[in-house]
Amino acid sequence: MLQSIPQPDIVIPVAAFTMGVIVAKLGGIVRNRRINGRRERDPRDANIRSLEAELRIARSDLEKAQTTLEDRNSEIDDVRQQNSHAESQLKKQEETILTLRKDLKDSVRKTHELRSELSNRATENLRSEAKLRQTQTELSVAQASNDLIATGVLDYSVAPDAEEDECATVRRVHQ
Repeated sequence: MLQSIPQPDIVIPVAAFTMGVIVAKLGGIVRNRRINGRRERDPRDANIRSLEAELRIARSDLEKAQTTLEDRNSEIDDVRQQNSHAESQLKKQEETILTLRKDLKDSVRKTHELRSELSNRATENLRSEAKLRQTQTELSVAQASNDLIATGVLDYSVAPDAEEDECATVRRVHQ
């Protein structure tokens, strides 16, 4: 079939087609160079990239802050637990102190009572000793007079008059 078509008729359309493709390619290249040469980066693109970078940094800072916040919250919880434990210990100690003070007051009151009772007993003891001495003295006097009666120095059976009594007593004492 190609042999039946005359040669110049085929070459012209093929050459025209090839030339069109080459011109189109060259035009595209030239147009791309002009657009790329004239075309600068859009400042909004740089701003967007900057904002995206800041967003990434802010997100990492946020994660760090959240981690720090969680750590602080756990520390605060620990401190609160320690504080509540210390408060309970303090309340127990205050209760112990109150009971000890009450016991001390009771002990002091009992001590005062015992001291007053002891002083009363000491006074009674002194009185008893004084009475005992007095009784011993009376007993020794009675014993002495009993001895005198037994030896016959004193004779109460014969009771002279009061005047004779005094004289007899004086005579006996001088003998």
